[in-house]
Amino acid sequence: MKKSHSRCNTARKVLIFWCLFIGIGALGGSSCMLLKPDGSLMGMQGLLPYFQVLPFAEVLYQNYIFPGIALLCVNGIPNLIAAVLLLRKKKSGIIMGGVLGLTLMAWITIQFVIFPSNFMSNTYFIFGVLQALTGLAALIFYQQEHFAFHMEDYPNVGRNSDTLVVYFSRMGYTRKLAYAAAEKTGADICEIQSTERTEGTPGFWWCGRYGMHGWDMPIGEIGADLGAYHRVILCSPIWVFGLAGPMRSFCRAASGKIKHVDYILVHHMGTSFSKVADEMDCLLGVHRETFFSIRCHVGKYKTIYKSEEI
Repeated sequence: MKKSHSRCNTARKVLIFWCLFIGIGALGGSSCMLLKPDGSLMGMQGLLPYFQVLPFAEVLYQNYIFPGIALLCVNGIPNLIAAVLLLRKKKSGIIMGGVLGLTLMAWITIQFVIFPSNFMSNTYFIFGVLQALTGLAALIFYQQEHFAFHMEDYPNVGRNSDTLVVYFSRMGYTRKLAYAAAEKTGADICEIQSTERTEGTPGFWWCGRYGMHGWDMPIGEIGADLGAYHRVILCSPIWVFGLAGPMRSFCRAASGKIKHVDYILVHHMGTSFSKVADEMDCLLGVHRETFFSIRCHVGKYKTIYKSEEI
């Protein structure tokens, strides 16, 4: 099976670039300050008077020795350590790299206070923003790609031929809830497979297109006889405030075939999405018996609404 593209790995590589770029630059700048404390190596002799507004200026800012040490300790060495951790694919490197982007922004903010507006400070503040955002993206992708799911945790699935759980899941969050529901009831389980690409970043945007327009997304053949089950539990993610395209296609195809139905809707917001449940009722031609709305933030679930226990 072909391994899917890792968005976390891509973001990690970009974060490595920022950590090395900022770290090596800080190392070079601090070295120049320590070799020539008057700032002549960097043409900064005329900037020392601006430092006099800072606390303890008469002790710390009569030359560039303390600023050089501070630059090395705050932006130099930590960024190089973060780069090593990222090269070793450690989660701590992702967190550290993102935090150091915020640190650079704070460092440059101090420069905004003491120096006149200048191109260098403005540029490095933007670099800090980009580093922090890259770290945040890498952390989110890491959490998504390391979302724990183990089939052996659901030994009871398939022991109750009276109930079926049907789900569609792009990232795995809805799948875990579907298996939890099947484990609780002993239900059979059936996954909806889309014939369109749904994996990775391209899949995210492609699914977003379907969600934005409220389109049905083509799906493969459903291997279960829906009419043979007394009860069907449908588990679906929310796309752009609406029903996921593959589940909409399933509901349309399953119209009139399901006797009793329950819904589990998975999303990232704090609303019940009851209108989506109403749409599913309309498509299926049967009114739901129970309805759960569950918010999921990078693998952490919170029930927003429930009509009754499944």
